[in-house]
Amino acid sequence: MIGPHKKAIAVRKPDGDIVLDVENLPKKWKIAKIPVLRGAYSLIYQMVLSIKALSYAASFYDIEEEDIDKTDEQNEKDKEQPDEKKAETKSSDGELSKTAIFFAVLLSVAITVGLFILLPNFVIGLLKIESAVVNNLLEGVLRIAIFIGYLAAVTLMKDIKRVWMYHGAEHKTINCYEADEELTVENVMKYPTSNRRCGTSFMFLVMAVSIIVFSLVGWHSAILNMVFRILLLPLVAGLAYELVKVAGRYDNVLSKIVSAPGMLFQKLTAKEPDESMVECAIMAFNAVVPEDPEEAKW
Repeated sequence: MIGPHKKAIAVRKPDGDIVLDVENLPKKWKIAKIPVLRGAYSLIYQMVLSIKALSYAASFYDIEEEDIDKTDEQNEKDKEQPDEKKAETKSSDGELSKTAIFFAVLLSVAITVGLFILLPNFVIGLLKIESAVVNNLLEGVLRIAIFIGYLAAVTLMKDIKRVWMYHGAEHKTINCYEADEELTVENVMKYPTSNRRCGTSFMFLVMAVSIIVFSLVGWHSAILNMVFRILLLPLVAGLAYELVKVAGRYDNVLSKIVSAPGMLFQKLTAKEPDESMVECAIMAFNAVVPEDPEEAKW
């Protein structure tokens, strides 16, 4: 969970205990306050925090596996270690270096751009259609189709299904808080797994906005098309981000129309969680929610 000042990760270890890690958020750059420009910045910022969170959570699984493989004698020696030494070991093993995070984010961006931006343009270019409008429209349709196919494919993975369930627990908790109900497992479970400010909605709006923005520059050679798309991607992300903010802040017909496709896609990415997952979500949320409710407004 990410609040206005802090981030928190609640991890349920294989033995059933929950470990809570709370940290102050790193200082944001000034660009984070500039409309449109803040969209591209927020995308990278969130990717960095997400990779760190997944790495941290995975470290507990790794530690559990190592403990199983150890002999009783080795485990006894570990118990004799001071707590400070244990914490230091887990931190060094469980956290990615800045270099590793940089390359992980770089790889993620490269795969995203290649799969969802460049591949559709290349495929439609092979059709040799003369109309720039038709080309851009078909490219957009193919981009959305690839996006849906990608989500459907990764959902078949067991570990990703659990990620989607925790995603649903996150949304339920936020929805319960915004309804001014006490954050108990029973109350949270009543709420839907969808939320207008979800990253899935943002990704869909990136696809939709790209159709309009890319159409404005026409249709050119394959290389020139790819150059234009890469250069315009920060603008596309920025415009999509502003739409998500507006849709999440207001409750009217227009905001519901803007949010509707993304809410539909969340049927794939935000699944119904179990109560143990909701416990984690509540614990993480309570650790970052500010005392002043005004600060929590998105």
